[in-house]
Amino acid sequence: MLWRSGGLRAFAAAGAEARDEYSYGRQNWFAQAAGEHQAVRERVGLFDQSSFAKFVLKGRDAATVLGRVCANDIDVPIGRIVYTQWLNERGGIEADLTVTREAEDAFLIVTSCATQTRDFGWLCRSIAPDARAVAFDVSSAYTVLGLMGPRSRELLATLTDADLSTAAFPFATSRIIDLGYARVRASRITYVGELGYELYIPTEFAQSVYDVIVGAGEPFGLRLAGYHALNSLRMEKAYRHWGHDICDEDTPLEAGLQFAVAWDKPGGFVGLEALSERRAEGVRRRLVAVALERADRLLYHNEPIWRNDELVGRISSGMFGHTVGASLGLGYLANGGAPVSAEWIAAGRYEVEVACERVPARVSLRPFYDPSSARVKC
Repeated sequence: MLWRSGGLRAFAAAGAEARDEYSYGRQNWFAQAAGEHQAVRERVGLFDQSSFAKFVLKGRDAATVLGRVCANDIDVPIGRIVYTQWLNERGGIEADLTVTREAEDAFLIVTSCATQTRDFGWLCRSIAPDARAVAFDVSSAYTVLGLMGPRSRELLATLTDADLSTAAFPFATSRIIDLGYARVRASRITYVGELGYELYIPTEFAQSVYDVIVGAGEPFGLRLAGYHALNSLRMEKAYRHWGHDICDEDTPLEAGLQFAVAWDKPGGFVGLEALSERRAEGVRRRLVAVALERADRLLYHNEPIWRNDELVGRISSGMFGHTVGASLGLGYLANGGAPVSAEWIAAGRYEVEVACERVPARVSLRPFYDPSSARVKC
């Protein structure tokens, strides 16, 4: 049975009532979400991610239009996935998304359900009147099941004749495969930090594909997982969430996403000039990963961050990391208007204020779990 809480979800144990008991401490779904989390880290979990907003941009000028909107380079071979942001003229992040090239003149854009209308409007307004390109919102056409974990490849390989080896199907690849009675777009991408696949299934085939996966999952330790587990998994990897960790007032430089900026691509992109100026001036805020030294205290949002007894920032989002065994958060640090360097961050002594108590904390520019992403790319 699905356990719903604040828009996030966990699956109640057999015989348990699917009811929240609210608390500022560990809530009654904590242990169940921990089990789902560990299943994804150690075996394989199945998420319902159908709420993703999904757009298609097609036409002769689609690559040109999207290239101008995206900070990263989306002019890639067919079947490649690109992680990117859409920026405003100030260099602020308007959207955080992936782009998959489906054909020379067609792209699949996947973004958050919470910003579906907003992002689709931004895309449509970015198409010049004389551009040969048209955008479609295809969100309702596809169910998305996320099959994630170190045994996801083994499980999926029993259900399709597609070559899923790393050589044939590396990270950031998307292909059409046969799965059950459906033709499914399998995208090797993740928001949990493990080997895994987002399966884009025509809605009318969703139930049958789900049944096939669940029916084959027991030997691999498959477990259904909800968004409480998803949140704790992404926090261990310091994956950003638009609306909490990044928004239209934060730039990729401040958010640590400069790796997704194609500074020198032909034609540039919206926000390039402002972003280049910020880079030259030096970054005055930096998003960091935070881990409390006490596992009995939890982080949620907006908790003050202290450095050497000086207030320097706040937590933007938080969750308990069950693999690393610590309460984790993301948050921005500022240095009184001066540039924030890696050396300045490393030299500080940090505490996070939780319910009026300062708790010692570790701060890092890298994720606390698998910082090299070796597990994602295996």
